[in-house]
Amino acid sequence: MRRVPARDLEPPSHDAGAPTSTAVDLPAGYSELLEQLEVRAATSRVRAARAANTELLHLHHSTGRDMLQRQHDAGWGAEVIDRLAHDLRDAFPDQRGSSRANLHSMRAFAATWPDQESFVQQAVGQLPWGHITVLLAHTKDPAVRDWYAAAVEHGWSRNVLTHQIMSHLHLRSEAAPSNFATQLPAPDSGLRTRPAAHP
Repeated sequence: MRRVPARDLEPPSHDAGAPTSTAVDLPAGYSELLEQLEVRAATSRVRAARAANTELLHLHHSTGRDMLQRQHDAGWGAEVIDRLAHDLRDAFPDQRGSSRANLHSMRAFAATWPDQESFVQQAVGQLPWGHITVLLAHTKDPAVRDWYAAAVEHGWSRNVLTHQIMSHLHLRSEAAPSNFATQLPAPDSGLRTRPAAHP
């Protein structure tokens, strides 16, 4: 049996230049600075995501508006939309969002909110595209649609939104969307990721 030298049994030493949490005495104010940086980074990510979402909504709205205009002016039918979806997928094979269903959602989006600038100022303008497609697919009454759009701002996932619409929460709840900040569970409660059985 081969004897292993003692030095081979020792754990590898850390890089002398890499600080460890136990090797440094933290100065006064360190925890406060760390917390500030974490909040700043999280806030920056949220702002970047919102800016990207707004740009995406503008793109989808203008695409839908152009399709509506062509249908009105030149009588484009559903088969032209199908071909457009096919050609866009060929042009951008690595990007999602050019499916036939999505193009029809863009058209419905532009028809539902004709003024591109006004929807950005409404609750719907702050929602992800997936939530908007749920609103378009499952609500017909503009007031009901706006009610759910306002409610979603407080953290509902797309699955929760679908569940609440299908169970007619707006008819059963006395909570107006403006009161949802106090009516809804905290974001880490799980409601964001799964529908509640009895909201």
